[in-house]
Amino acid sequence: MIAVIDYGVGNLFSLTASLKALSLDSVVTREPSVLHEADQLILPGVGAFGDAMRKLEETGLVPVIREEASAGKPILGICLGMQLLFDKSYEYGEHDGLSLIGGSVKSLRDAVPNHLKIPQMGWNRLIPVREEPLLRYCSDAPYAYFVHSYYATACEEALSAYAEYHVRVPGIVRKDNVWGTQFHPEKSGADGLSMLRAFSEVTA
Repeated sequence: MIAVIDYGVGNLFSLTASLKALSLDSVVTREPSVLHEADQLILPGVGAFGDAMRKLEETGLVPVIREEASAGKPILGICLGMQLLFDKSYEYGEHDGLSLIGGSVKSLRDAVPNHLKIPQMGWNRLIPVREEPLLRYCSDAPYAYFVHSYYATACEEALSAYAEYHVRVPGIVRKDNVWGTQFHPEKSGADGLSMLRAFSEVTA
């Protein structure tokens, strides 16, 4: 069973609909006991880093997520959920993250020319840099749907695939049993569904 963590940040409809379309057993929850019993965890998220981290702390789930990660449970952060996995973010100040993956989140506006639109919004090709379990069922040239204004930096050791937007935008990161996708797999067509399917098959 996949547990989708509900902490009041993000529209969960597309994600849960995609899991249902794949006939995957899933539940949306903030109950620690359910997260403990689940086979995999997904941490979604949209909006601002500081607000999301505050809400996650208010649920009391931060130590639960860290405990499950330490125990080897597969965890997937999506979009803002991916950014929360890092050490810190500089979005509207400086905010500490979950520190499950080394690196920090910085403004894309500061890294790209002014003629490029921010947020980066739309389809972009993923370029793998190492063998990645999430891509096992994908096409040879997978594309994914991005919507973001901040991106992960200083995370080369965890980088699995990136997208070009003047700079290398980390698209998939992984450290041991913890994954993150800057894009939305649930909005990325057949390749995105293939990634969710592959994640569902990862075991501790």
